[in-house]
Amino acid sequence: MSRKKKHAEHANHERWLVSYADFITLMFAFFVVMFSSSQVDKRRVGKLALAMQVAFQKMGIFEASNTKMPLSTTAPMPFSESQLVENTPLKERLGQISSSPLNTPGGAGGLPNFTQLRHDIERALANEIKLNEVSIEARRDGLVLSLREVGFFDSGSATLKTGAEPAVGRLAAILKPQNCFLRIEGHTDNVPIHSPTFASNWELSTSRATNMIALFTTQYGFAPARLSAGGYAEFHPVASNDTPEGRAMNRRVDVVILPPEVFPAPSVATSSIQALPSKGGK
Repeated sequence: MSRKKKHAEHANHERWLVSYADFITLMFAFFVVMFSSSQVDKRRVGKLALAMQVAFQKMGIFEASNTKMPLSTTAPMPFSESQLVENTPLKERLGQISSSPLNTPGGAGGLPNFTQLRHDIERALANEIKLNEVSIEARRDGLVLSLREVGFFDSGSATLKTGAEPAVGRLAAILKPQNCFLRIEGHTDNVPIHSPTFASNWELSTSRATNMIALFTTQYGFAPARLSAGGYAEFHPVASNDTPEGRAMNRRVDVVILPPEVFPAPSVATSSIQALPSKGGK
């Protein structure tokens, strides 16, 4: 009986391919899961950023962007691009400010025409503007009329100068019929004040603003609900406090003319006093 010769088994040098293929498959699955998760996070971050930006724009904190881009909740929206999305409804409402006609006396009409309003104020206060006692500037939230100390208040005093009353009267005659709100802001330079009347620049700036409120309501018949006052001391300068000229520009009372969309009417017809008194210091 013949025996079959056993052939020597050859070593399989390609068995590693099985393990390698399993490893590659697992790596592929891992990266697919990671990629899917990252896209979901981008969409969520994009939606969150968009919601926050629209909310801030409605409060007038951020300006609307001029960049238009399609809105999609299915495609990824990186956070860097989400800040380019504009709040179209807010922009349309603010755009009515420059296109709507002036109100009729009594303020029953729509929004005031701020371009015409600025022209009327510049014409009524032309002499004060020429003397650098008054300046007017258009900003994001409305028109800012700066009444500088040199023409309206004595140094360290919150009482309006007698000679400045005609200018305030002309301004009040223009603003009273308009359907707009007024925020009166008192500002000072950074030179500390310690007088028997005012312990700090906070008290001085606040008193000047509230005295203007009282003047508008008692003498010119403004509705208190249209007005608010704030004292900012030296902390919102418009020029450098390193020079006498700059300090003179910072000593001012700003009459900020706001459209109704930016400053909605309060439920109680009283003025809102926004001040932060401080004892001592600047």
